[in-house]
Amino acid sequence: MPRLGWRWFLVTLRILAILAWFLVIILPHLLLTLIGRRDLVPPVFLAGVGRLAGLRIETRGTLAPGRLLLVANHVSWLDILALAAGARAAFVAHAGLAQQPVLRWLCTQNDTLFIAREQRSTVAAQANAVVAALDRRRLVIFPEGTTGDGRSLTTFKSALLSAAEGIEARGPASRVQPVALDYAEAPTIAWAGEEPGTHNFLRILGRMRPVRLTVRFCEPLRDRDLVDRKAMARAAQEAIARALRD
Repeated sequence: MPRLGWRWFLVTLRILAILAWFLVIILPHLLLTLIGRRDLVPPVFLAGVGRLAGLRIETRGTLAPGRLLLVANHVSWLDILALAAGARAAFVAHAGLAQQPVLRWLCTQNDTLFIAREQRSTVAAQANAVVAALDRRRLVIFPEGTTGDGRSLTTFKSALLSAAEGIEARGPASRVQPVALDYAEAPTIAWAGEEPGTHNFLRILGRMRPVRLTVRFCEPLRDRDLVDRKAMARAAQEAIARALRD
């Protein structure tokens, strides 16, 4: 476990505050679920969790309207909270998360789409699932497939972007938009290397300083970048890399 010293008090206080926030919001969520509006409360809940965890967000650029696939770099579990708050989006997540019952239930409430990335034989089915999810709400993909250090990018994997091939043919309201997640103190925030997720969670909750994040909505990809999944992956990575350098 991380050495937190007296900061365990701060961690405990934040965890209790998050649990209290959950108790406040769970009843409205369950009632709205009964009338088919499960999508309304989870983004509000996740935004509140981010605030309680010390996350402070500045937004640059504009979120595109309409059917939207967001393509973002991945640094931390805080990314989920930030994009839920800023885009009211659902997420594509690794199927391994679904093996933990509590975490699976929480993810499901926000319409998370679980994908087994290592099973290449199911790529077509996974792409179809992404298309179906996009018809319901905005969706975020982290094409690096893992968390990075917040400054450099690993090569974007293009498999799931096949769901967006020809998206421009679905009408002017369909977009693929890169998003750069730019943490002010990325090396101290990033969940990278072999650090266990629990360690990273406790380490961030034990911070005295806020976690400052700039969410940079880049321009949506142009038609010429949407011709195939590899072109999309390359164009999205270049756009995010430029935004992180600015």
